[in-house]
Amino acid sequence: METETQAVKASQKSSVAEVFLVFLRLGLTSFGGPVAHLGYFREEFVVRRKWLEERAYADLVALCQFLPGPASSQVGMAIGLSRAGYAGALAAWTAFTLPSAIALVLFAFGVAAIGDAAGSAWLQGLKIAAVAVVAQAVLGMMRQLAPDKERATLAVVAAIIALAVPTAIGQVGAIVLGGIIGLTLLRGASVPADHAAIPLKVGRITGAIFLILFFLLLIGLPILASDAADRSIDLVDSFYRSGALVFGGGHVVLPLLQAEVVPAGWVTNDQFLAGYGAAQAVPGPLFTFAAYLGAVIGGWQIAALCLAAVFLPSFLLVIGALPFWEELRRRAWAQSALGGVNAAVVGLLLAAIYNPVWTAGIKSPQDFALGMAAFLALFMWKVTPWLVVVLCALAAGGLAYLPALLP
Repeated sequence: METETQAVKASQKSSVAEVFLVFLRLGLTSFGGPVAHLGYFREEFVVRRKWLEERAYADLVALCQFLPGPASSQVGMAIGLSRAGYAGALAAWTAFTLPSAIALVLFAFGVAAIGDAAGSAWLQGLKIAAVAVVAQAVLGMMRQLAPDKERATLAVVAAIIALAVPTAIGQVGAIVLGGIIGLTLLRGASVPADHAAIPLKVGRITGAIFLILFFLLLIGLPILASDAADRSIDLVDSFYRSGALVFGGGHVVLPLLQAEVVPAGWVTNDQFLAGYGAAQAVPGPLFTFAAYLGAVIGGWQIAALCLAAVFLPSFLLVIGALPFWEELRRRAWAQSALGGVNAAVVGLLLAAIYNPVWTAGIKSPQDFALGMAAFLALFMWKVTPWLVVVLCALAAGGLAYLPALLP
């Protein structure tokens, strides 16, 4: 019995280590923002490692689109949770977040080279690679989640809504519309007999406790901050609220943080904008911008505090919502709604190919040519995404110097 227990513990440690190493590699190579991250995750965990079924992964993405906070980081936490429990969720978040957080803290301490790189040719290559990664992800998800004319039409309608209303309201509205159409028009649509369950290690009581804690902190921290003389409480309150109330991904949190830290005098507007530029040049989630702000405010200890505070709502929400989400998605009517929601999520990713991914990455015929080559490498030659990212960066850097070498 003791030997069996030791074997289980060893297996759990191995799973946590595996989760950490996989997400560390993703944290070092996942450029392009949250939409591109979802493409990297799908390739790694659905296609390559087969930790999740396509339908289960799409349902996770749909849930995290509904929740406030950084969608790609939340999907990563959920994958780590399903693979290795709470330690796996923590390992996934730590590994995926650490590279960009360290880079931005170093920039805050004066590594100006990172800031100078914000407009360089190699960064443009990373943005081009993101276009190819997102396009491949959308194509793969379209085949699985919008294979018929009804759901394909719904995906295009959702994309139009997201482009016409480029805010969190448009994104959430498209998903809600997808669910309503799924309930009304997709009833009787074929649903796979083998339900693609999300492996969970969280009970419903535990989930409820986490959700209650989320709301208690959201309500209680401002009260504590109003009476406390310690600036740390103010910082935790500001960054927790920013992480808890933002819908629409990493870019949306930036104006919220600016409203918190600049008027209070913690960070100047010039410092804020300089950090924003540097945040575009690093991989991983944009929410790690909180680490930069914390480092400017008070060094690496405050950086760690602000980083933890801005991501804490995501931990509480993901762990709290997943047990109920898993039970809900087993219902027949919920499956119909999810069919519409998943098609709408494909539409949101389709819209994101244009804005912000395409508009940021494709600025010339040369960029388009490199993007086509990257897509060919991913889609037909099955080259791993991180290698395509590196090759795009090198190619864009080389092409930038080519005119100087020509006679």
